Amino acid sequence: MENNKNQNKEIEDKWYYIIVQNPGTSTEQFVGFSDSKTNCKFIPAFKSKDDAETCFALMPKDIFNGQYDAQAVIQEDLSSLAKENGHEVYLLDEKGTILNYVG
Repeated sequence: MENNKNQNKEIEDKWYYIIVQNPGTSTEQFVGFSDSKTNCKFIPAFKSKDDAETCFALMPKDIFNGQYDAQAVIQEDLSSLAKENGHEVYLLDEKGTILNYVG
């Protein structure tokens, strides 16, 4: 039973929540940001949907158009897509504090 718990924990750790702009449409995309000081482009990722939604509520809304939703994405797909588009992925908490580098 304990071994099964560890396997489930490993599976859970591979998923992150991100904010998706225009979900379910042909213009669907992950929401990313640029840091003007470092020129770093990144996608914020979160461990829970609640954290993603709470942090998104704190983000400046004047730059956002369209519909948004917090959706779960497997780490491998997230990291791969981010890299293809020149972005890094950072794990953030609900306040927007960077907790860890994801990929």
